[in-house]
Amino acid sequence: MAARFVLHHHPQSRAQRIKWLLEEAGAPYEIVSHDLEAGTHKKPDFLELNPDGKLPTLIDRGPGGSWSTVVTESSAIVIHVADAVPGAGLAPGPSDPRRGAYLNWIAYVSAAAEPALADHVWPRAEAAPATAIGWPPYEKVMNRIAAGVSSSPYLTGDAFTGADLMVGSMLNWLSGWGKLPGPERFEAYLERLKARPAFQRAAAQ
Repeated sequence: MAARFVLHHHPQSRAQRIKWLLEEAGAPYEIVSHDLEAGTHKKPDFLELNPDGKLPTLIDRGPGGSWSTVVTESSAIVIHVADAVPGAGLAPGPSDPRRGAYLNWIAYVSAAAEPALADHVWPRAEAAPATAIGWPPYEKVMNRIAAGVSSSPYLTGDAFTGADLMVGSMLNWLSGWGKLPGPERFEAYLERLKARPAFQRAAAQ
């Protein structure tokens, strides 16, 4: 039987966080590897799946191949897979008091943290006026994340969720680039994440 999930992937893209997600979910998946230099993600057949020609792109065939849907934004993929594989415990349920924080953190990474990161790592030739930018300054973003990861083992309490996967993967990039401000604030949290077997499997493959 074909694997339920098909992940279009390149290790130097946000698709790597989705590989980690699928390992955490314990769901069978297939990898379709892309060559960014050759532009395989810009070919017509791939653009039919994702008109933006971006990675990650995930196909969910449903249990037993009973249906199929395509999800293309990493935050949406995290929410989708966590809800699609509830037994993995990656998402608080709708009535769980932690649900709001879980969703807020996932959205925060895509809507605020990563844009602020991009502005910091790759500064614009001319900075936009602060009033024209829809996300907080990088320092404020990192201070908020530092407070979140220091208040409990994981962002929503004692249990790892998809929110940690989103935030943790971003922190791991910054650490690898030597761009993590006040790295001691994030060390214990990153060590917990990197010790997870699913993280190690995703990194090793």
